Amino acid sequence: MHSLTLDTSNRDQLAASFGGGRWIVACLCAAWCGTCGGYRSAFEALAARHPDKTFVWIDIEDQADVVGDLDVDNFPTLLLQKDDTVAFFGTMLPDAALAERLVQAQAELAPEELARLAASSQQRRDWQRDCNLRTLLGQAGQQ
Repeated sequence: MHSLTLDTSNRDQLAASFGGGRWIVACLCAAWCGTCGGYRSAFEALAARHPDKTFVWIDIEDQADVVGDLDVDNFPTLLLQKDDTVAFFGTMLPDAALAERLVQAQAELAPEELARLAASSQQRRDWQRDCNLRTLLGQAGQQ
């Protein structure tokens, strides 16, 4: 599977991707954003190189009930999560090589190191509370 474009019909499919140690790599963008449009093919290529991970494209306006209050400052914004641990949430340059290095570096971390880093700063602790995509999907399903 290449990347999934999140919509109301496949939220359960994405939710099922969590657990079992599978990485979720989400790109948060907007349809009107020219930079996002240009980055999409690079994101798709990255997904093709990492079939062991779930890649999801999320339009923050179309999926506002999921992303809600996430603080997306600029595009593209990437969210990397394994199980319930958010490893990264932030704006990226639209550079496929940079995204590749980020995904590789996070995926190479031992679970203990990932947990240690998740608790290592206030910003990262906030990610755990505010950016957990599994939790956000669950909350959207209850609305």
